[in-house]
Amino acid sequence: MQFQSNLVSGRLVKRYKRFFADVELSNGRIVTAHCPNTGSMLGLANHGVKVWLEPNENPKKKLKYSWKLVDHENGHFTGVDTNVANKIVNEALLQGKILEVLDYDIILREQIYGANSRVDFLLRNGSKTCYLEVKSVTLCRQEKIAEFPDTVTSRGAKHLKELSKTVSTNTRAIVLYLVQRSDCNYFKIAGDLDQTYLNETISSSNSGVEFVSYRVNFLSNGIELGYKLELIDNSSF
Repeated sequence: MQFQSNLVSGRLVKRYKRFFADVELSNGRIVTAHCPNTGSMLGLANHGVKVWLEPNENPKKKLKYSWKLVDHENGHFTGVDTNVANKIVNEALLQGKILEVLDYDIILREQIYGANSRVDFLLRNGSKTCYLEVKSVTLCRQEKIAEFPDTVTSRGAKHLKELSKTVSTNTRAIVLYLVQRSDCNYFKIAGDLDQTYLNETISSSNSGVEFVSYRVNFLSNGIELGYKLELIDNSSF
C-alpha cells in the first residue's frame, strides 16, 4: 500500500472530536489534519509526539493533510490510519502472503451477511468459503505486545457473534488482527479494556472461529504486510 504523496513531519498539538488533529509543522505553521481513526488511540495522541502527515491537493477535501504515522523516534512507527488496513490485507491476499488462506482463488470485498453485517473479505474456492474480518491494531501497553481493542467495541463483539454463525464443514471464519506497529512481536486481547469483547472471543473460538495476527513493515513510500505474530493465550483462544 503506497502513500499518495510524500509525507511531511510535525508535532501533535492536540487531537479532538475524533476526526481532527492540530499539528505544528517543522516550519512552525499549525495545520489541521484529518484523523482517520475512530478509536481511543491510547498512548498515541499525546501532545508533542512526532507525527507524519500525507498532504493532498484534492479540491473536494476541506482538510489538506491526513495523519498517517506516529514516529516513536526510536526507529519504530505506528500506522494510525485504520482505513489502510484492508488495502494492506487485500494486496497481501493477491500476493499470496497470508498463509492461512492460500487455497482460495476468489476474493470478494465488503460482502453483506448475517443480521445486517458486512465482512471485509469473502474468499471462495469451489464449495469452500472463508469469511475474513480485519481489525487494525495500534495499542501497545507492554513491551513488544500489541493489544486489541483500545476501547470498548460493541461493533467488534457483534462481528464475532455473526462470524460464529457462519462456521460449518465447508465454511471457515477468520479474524486477522493487523498490527500497524513495528515494535511488537506478540498479540493479545485487551480484556481489561473490554470484557465483553474478550468473552465473545472465547465463545467464537469455541464455535470454530480462527484468530491470527500479522504485523506490518513500514517502507519509505508505504506499508506492506510483515510477518506473523505469536498469539498470547490470555484464557481466550
